[in-house]
Amino acid sequence: MTGFGDRTMTATEQLIDVLRESQRLGFLGDRPVEEVIEHARAFCVGLDDLRSSPDRSMLKVLDLGAGGGVPGFVIAFDRPDLQLTLLDRRVKRTDFLERMARRLGWHDRVTVASVDAVDYAATHPQAFDAVVARGFGPPEITLGLAVRLVRPAGRIVISEPPTGNRWTPALLDRLGVRRLDAADRVAVFTPDPAGGHRT
Repeated sequence: MTGFGDRTMTATEQLIDVLRESQRLGFLGDRPVEEVIEHARAFCVGLDDLRSSPDRSMLKVLDLGAGGGVPGFVIAFDRPDLQLTLLDRRVKRTDFLERMARRLGWHDRVTVASVDAVDYAATHPQAFDAVVARGFGPPEITLGLAVRLVRPAGRIVISEPPTGNRWTPALLDRLGVRRLDAADRVAVFTPDPAGGHRT
């Protein structure tokens, strides 16, 4: 346990405290933080088959449009075996994310990039083992950018609305991705140059 201020806090309490601060600053919605964390854990399920092995460097995951730190901070909390990059073009948010990553003691495995996602994709093609996105933008734009950033056979995990299917076969074919078995509340994809048919 480490202390924030004059109070000793568990690691879970630290995460909750950071996300409440994000909420206070207007970077997260007003849902209870515990519910936000539980929902974000669906991204961890979507990444479950990605495991860093002892004989190689940590697998790299990009949070596209990291905003107030969700799901990035929750993934970092649950998956210390992964290297996280939190990407957002808004400097006020990325300054907050950098401060909080240091506060949580994750500066060695969580980095923050303050740049437009389109520009970042142009300079970091296929640089990540996985890309995650929660509320980044329209489905075609989000998935299209993720495909450019993820390596072949990598994973793309995108938040889903409560109802409906946003991922038409035509869209998946056009972007060259295949949808995998869906985790609860997220859609999981992998690049598939042969065609984006669904399984």
